[in-house]
This record gives sequence, C-alpha cells and structure tokens, in this order.
Amino acid sequence: MSIEIGKRVLAIEAKAIEDLIGRIDENFSVAINILYECMGRVVVTGMGKSGLIGKKISATFASTGTPSFFLHPAEGIHGDIGMVMHHDVVLVISNSGETGEIIALLPTFKRMNLKIICLTGKSHSTLAKNSDVVLDVCVKEEACPMNLVPTASTTVTLAMGDALAVALFEKRGFREEDFALFHPGGAIGRRLLLTVGDLMHTGSDIPVVREDNNMKEVIYEMTSKKLGMTAVVDKDKRLAGIITDGDLRRVIEKETDIFKLSAREIMTKNPKVTRKDSLAVSAVQMMETHSITSLVVLNDNRTIDGIIHLHDLLKKGIV
Repeated sequence: MSIEIGKRVLAIEAKAIEDLIGRIDENFSVAINILYECMGRVVVTGMGKSGLIGKKISATFASTGTPSFFLHPAEGIHGDIGMVMHHDVVLVISNSGETGEIIALLPTFKRMNLKIICLTGKSHSTLAKNSDVVLDVCVKEEACPMNLVPTASTTVTLAMGDALAVALFEKRGFREEDFALFHPGGAIGRRLLLTVGDLMHTGSDIPVVREDNNMKEVIYEMTSKKLGMTAVVDKDKRLAGIITDGDLRRVIEKETDIFKLSAREIMTKNPKVTRKDSLAVSAVQMMETHSITSLVVLNDNRTIDGIIHLHDLLKKGIV
C-alpha cells in the first residue's frame, strides 16, 4: 500500500512539472531580463511552505552570482522591509495570490517603484494584478488525497525557481570558477581554487641532490624527505632530472654495486614539471595521465620552487 502511495505522489508531482514546461513563455524571458538588469538584490518573499521554497530559491540565486536574500513577510510588515532598497527586485511566492502578509507588503514595494515578479497558482489574484511579471505555477491537483497539503504546488514552484536561476546564471556567463568562489569550503571550491603553490613542499622540505652526488647521498636525501623521490640539479641549481623509488628498484635489479653510481647516471632526464600558479586539479590530471606520484614545481629559470606529491592532493580532497 505504502509503495503504491509513494508512486502515486511522485507521478502527480512529475506530471505537474511536465505541465509547467508549456508555461515557460515570454513572461519567463521578461522575468530573466528584469533579474539580469537588477542593480541591487533579489528579495524573495513568501509565507509558510512558500517561504521555505523561497529560501531555497534565494540561496540558489546567491550561490550562482545573483545577490539575494529572503524577507519573511510577517517580519517585513513589522519593520524588516527596511532591508529592501530602491534598486532591488522582488520575487514574491504565493500559491493563492491572496496571502495577507504578502498583500500588506505590496503598497510599500509599489511606493519604492520596485519591479515585482510573482510565482502564483492564481493568475487573476490580487498579487498577480499588482505584479510586473506573473509566472504561472498552478497545478491540477496536490499529491495529498485531500488536495489540501502543499505538495505538487511547492514542487512546481521550486522547479520554476531553479529554471530562473539556471537561465539567469547562463545569461551572466557564470563559470565553474565563479561557482567555486562562492563555495570555498566545498569540494568544488577546493578543486577550482587551490593552486599547486598552495600545497607544494618548499624550502628545506624539498628533496634535492646534485648530479655528482653518490647513491648513498641520494638514498639519504630521499629517505629523510619522505616523498619517494628527489630532484637532481646541475651546477647552476637548475633541474637536470629526478630519481624515484622506482628508479632505485630498477637499478638494483641490474647493478651489483649501486653505490659506485652517481645521481646523473640513474636519474630520469626531462621529468614532468608544473608551475606553482597552476591549479592543483591540473597536477592531478598530469599525474594520472603519466602514472606518476609527484611533480617538480619550476620557475622561469628552471630552478626549483617546490615539489607537489599525490598525497598532498589527496589530503586536501582534490582527488
């Protein structure tokens, strides 16, 4: 029984969203243009369940490059409307279009000459008649058997809000990098904001030997710095090559006395390198492409700025 009820609810709500597609018309384009040209903030307001949906819509606007905040209408008519400024645009949500607290705010919005976009299920309501743009979010039926509890109507309103937000940020040319700026604490922010320079080992933590160093010195440097590799530099301190744990294993398999060898004789020349201003995610891609675990970070004169290791990227959640 419960399974059938769940399926029925989803079917009703899915149909309500499908019906909404046919109502994306010129009014939607006008609403996008108003939001795009807004010189202030998008003030979203709604009462009850509409208010909860409004908070999510406002948050989506704010996180995708459109300054926005939610105004609780009951608080608005008792002073919070003072947060609204003359260059703002108001997005009002009311299924009935007759919500008392919303209607009470309209005269102030009008006096401030604000553009009003409404999402309502009643296109001939008081709210609709006093709005600059009406977006019809009516539904044929709610998903509850009594046709009373806001279910399909709130789902449709949320979907319309998403449609507005996505159309708006595409019109703005909003990029992944912009999204990351508004989400510095999340995985996307870390992937798109952190650079190699933020994570690399520098100074005395860099494993480095000269070309003429013997294998005892090479092994000591690799062991003490614990990165599984060492850079090899020439007499001018420019990068000449690298030696990895893998290089050591391959030499041991071939040579009976590796301690007679110098760093120059076993190093890998022309290793893969990166720059400190490169995105950390690009370092991951290079490591994956070439099946390596570390990169030397070079500056313009091929001297070493640092070493970036796969473990550093793992710790920061880049991988």
